[in-house]
Amino acid sequence: MKGLKAATAVLPFKWPKTFEGDSPSVEMCRYIVEKGRHQSVLFISSKTPVRTGLIQPMVDVLEAGGIKVTVYDDVQPDPTVEQIEATVDVLRANQCDGVIALGGGSVIDAAKAVAARGKNPKRSIMDMTGMFRVMRGMLPLYAVPTTAGTGSEVTIAAVVTDTKGQRKLPMLDPRLMPRLAALDGSLMLGVPQHVTAATGMDALTHAVEAFISGNAMDRTDVLALEAVKLIMANLETAFEDGSNLEARQAMARASHLAGKAFTQAGVGYVHAIAHNFGALYHVPHGRANAIVMPYVLDYSKSKCAKRLARLAREAGIGDEVMSADERASLFIARIREMNERFGIPDHVEALKEEDIPRIARAARAEARWTYAVPRYMRRHTAEWIVSKMLPNAPDRPQPDEPDVPGTEETTSD
Repeated sequence: MKGLKAATAVLPFKWPKTFEGDSPSVEMCRYIVEKGRHQSVLFISSKTPVRTGLIQPMVDVLEAGGIKVTVYDDVQPDPTVEQIEATVDVLRANQCDGVIALGGGSVIDAAKAVAARGKNPKRSIMDMTGMFRVMRGMLPLYAVPTTAGTGSEVTIAAVVTDTKGQRKLPMLDPRLMPRLAALDGSLMLGVPQHVTAATGMDALTHAVEAFISGNAMDRTDVLALEAVKLIMANLETAFEDGSNLEARQAMARASHLAGKAFTQAGVGYVHAIAHNFGALYHVPHGRANAIVMPYVLDYSKSKCAKRLARLAREAGIGDEVMSADERASLFIARIREMNERFGIPDHVEALKEEDIPRIARAARAEARWTYAVPRYMRRHTAEWIVSKMLPNAPDRPQPDEPDVPGTEETTSD
């Protein structure tokens, strides 16, 4: 993990040029036209933005600039390998030389995979899953998120679903970074409350896990702290008043900052467990993260109390006379309160007792050599934590297992 941190510190992340302000999505399209690099682009979205005309101002600018636009609007949540291959067929049939993605994390992930296949015609999606396997990069990709959560416009990852293996597989490669990104809160005004809540908690998870990671650095701390501050100040407003443009724009920026933070510092067990809830039971990713986060933070707190207390301080939670442990506990309690207000349960309804060993094993495998978590889990501890999320979970004592060697508080306050 120390080697990974050193490598991340010097890895040249080429962040996308970002558009904010008035009509940033349209301004991004004007910029694409001005650069004159494309003759034909594939516009990837889902059905709602197309049906409601949300994408039309962008399409009009592109077509007025002489760029042929082909719209593909059938992206489903948790894009599968088969769906991505079908989209690649559309890309090739229309000789597209660039890709624009407008949507949530699933849409942007699908667009990354499609753009990568477009540049790597002899490599399947499965060939490109894993780390640094997108050999030739991808076609130019321009991202417009319509939810404030995933931060996919600034990540080097795309998650695809392998339906045969009932698992989610990541593609991780710096060459998956979009070239341009538009943070347009006006496109998020119609997002339903439950989506606003789940995606906002997803962004909070990114920021928190990046901040308590052993791979956290000064530059990621700045990003994560600002993201947490913005989320705590604006998510409930965006949830209660979806037409509040100021709150929507603040959440778009928070998601963006959190995405930059975890792209460099990584995530942790919250994601590792949530990925399995998504793959097995199709629990939406942000909702799964929100459910899992308090349980993992409770377990991790003994090794990162100072870091959690600093997050609490930035969010205006607690006071200076409190110990780090007390303030950290208040921060976790605040997350539980937010979940309750948003109608997010403390359990996974579909979770089955017999699936727990499988989930715990997969989560441990994902985290052990990938994430610099504050405190690693042994087998029975991982199963115990997952069991807490059973419907009507029985009260079981924590297993008497020693900490994994090497687990220590690696980040200062």
